[in-house]
Amino acid sequence: MTSHGWLVVAFYLVVLVAVAKPLGEYMACVYLGERTLLARVLVPFERGIYRVLGTREDTEMGWKRYALAMLMFNLVGLLPVYGLQRLQGFLPLNPEGFGAVSPDSSFNTAASFVSNTNWQGYAGESTMSYLTQMSGLAVQNFVSAASGMAVLVALIRGFARRTSLTIGNFWVDLVRSTLYVLLPLSLLLAIFFV
Repeated sequence: MTSHGWLVVAFYLVVLVAVAKPLGEYMACVYLGERTLLARVLVPFERGIYRVLGTREDTEMGWKRYALAMLMFNLVGLLPVYGLQRLQGFLPLNPEGFGAVSPDSSFNTAASFVSNTNWQGYAGESTMSYLTQMSGLAVQNFVSAASGMAVLVALIRGFARRTSLTIGNFWVDLVRSTLYVLLPLSLLLAIFFV
């Protein structure tokens, strides 16, 4: 590796160590339901989403119900991504006129994006329409990360609450991961990269 490569790795590690404690404390506040700086703006959205989902933030789930909610959410995410790829030839926002992606490649791509592995066995700009990339893949990049964060928080709660029968609420953890962690970080990093 070149000296430039080592500098990039060192810079990355320094930034990672520098943000670990403040970001970790912030995320702990988010998942504990404590007020954060963003609460004034985001709480109305959060409560509105709970109303649409038909859930309450003070209702917790056992591990089986939590796991089922996570699996159902990811299944509901997999099917549209698969469908978008298979039907993209008939859908709008396809100026290149790409046809349907093969069934095996569509399933492989949908499963990898839903599971947050994002393995790509295709060339994006020569295979996927704009609609498929925006509505399917980009959305799954976001919500699959939130789903993974929710599962990690449930795992931590499981270790911390050894004798408890509940590990939180998947829907609350998913919404908080998205609203309070991923969206603000995305906006900050977008401004940084601009």
